[in-house]
Amino acid sequence: MRMFANVVRQSLATLWAHKLRSFLTMFGIAWGVGSLLLLVGLGEGFRSGQERNLAELGKDIMFCFTGRIPAIEGSLESGKLYHFYYEDVAAVRERAHYIRNISAVLNRQDIRAVSDYGSTNGEVFGIDVAYNQIRTLPIGVGRWLNDGDNTDGRRVAIIGNEMLKNMFPDRPAVGSSILLNGIRFQVIGVLAKVGRDGQNGSNSRIFIPIRTMLENYPMKGEDGERAISFINYQPLTRDLHERAQAELHTILAQRHNFDPALKDVFEDRDTIEGSRRVAKIFDAMDWFLGVVGIVTLGLGAIGVVNIMLVSVAERTKEIGLRKALGATRRAILTQFCIEGAFLALFSGGFGLLITAGFMTLLAMVPAPDGFDTPRIVPASAATAILSLAAAGVIAGLYPARKAAMMEPVEALRSE
Repeated sequence: MRMFANVVRQSLATLWAHKLRSFLTMFGIAWGVGSLLLLVGLGEGFRSGQERNLAELGKDIMFCFTGRIPAIEGSLESGKLYHFYYEDVAAVRERAHYIRNISAVLNRQDIRAVSDYGSTNGEVFGIDVAYNQIRTLPIGVGRWLNDGDNTDGRRVAIIGNEMLKNMFPDRPAVGSSILLNGIRFQVIGVLAKVGRDGQNGSNSRIFIPIRTMLENYPMKGEDGERAISFINYQPLTRDLHERAQAELHTILAQRHNFDPALKDVFEDRDTIEGSRRVAKIFDAMDWFLGVVGIVTLGLGAIGVVNIMLVSVAERTKEIGLRKALGATRRAILTQFCIEGAFLALFSGGFGLLITAGFMTLLAMVPAPDGFDTPRIVPASAATAILSLAAAGVIAGLYPARKAAMMEPVEALRSE
């Protein structure tokens, strides 16, 4: 143990004796580690920001909108518009095997919402009870819709966080009444703020039972009394999202008497497939940033190799003297390996601390939408520092071994 302590002390003394060279080498290593961690952290911040945005929308959400039914396949000019109906959603709910949750959605943006304290043009959504299982809609105060609200066509409403501020400033809303185009509804719940800084459309919406919506605020236009705007649903599992979509298309096509394989009769949004495409992009970005960081890290490793080669070359006489005084080959090899490892580890740790401090400062700055503050990835940090330590050991091993194998007389004679 005492021998090891002596070797460490000698290594530190040697580094201190060449302060400028050691500092420049350590700066290069710290810069390489910091660059690698920052690049990977930026990629992870972007990835987590996009995942958070998707989570704020909901989990495994799929949308289905109507398109046109062509009289001739591939021709939209001769096609006719059609609507989904609430009965279509009920049929899918009854017959589907690969769909976990489904909700009809009918939305109107021309409904005037009035309370005793304020008024606004609200975006009103008529929805099924399962809608909050599909979309992220946390209840802050009160309760969510239940089956009785929908089957009985009750005039009850849930308002978003921003609607609360506009219609009930600094006042309780649950239990109060609002007028939607002159029809009285009782507020049974208020949503908690959805999304960062409340930048989510659900905060400015009013939600009522779908049957109540169809009865009081049907879609405008021909045959609008039974029509809905679109369908929200979730697959049984993420891996079954394509089967769920095909099953939905088949059931709807059978009810509307057209071939589900026809193009342009459905407009779909699949957040599962979208998130997978985004994940592939981020994986490619991580590889690219990782390669750039490793190249930068390699420059620091070259600095370690350089300083160890120069150090061994300058200290050949010292090695010969130590051998003449009884130093073993193992002791000489150990000293140079410790010097290289210490140089790399200390410099890498310093780069890690500087990067962590910089990321802490970044966390105080509001991040743009879809981007989270960069964070240090532990696996990247460990890989960077351990790789540098290995480079330091390897860099000192070969020249030290060569010097340690020299005869003491030859080593003392070298210039």
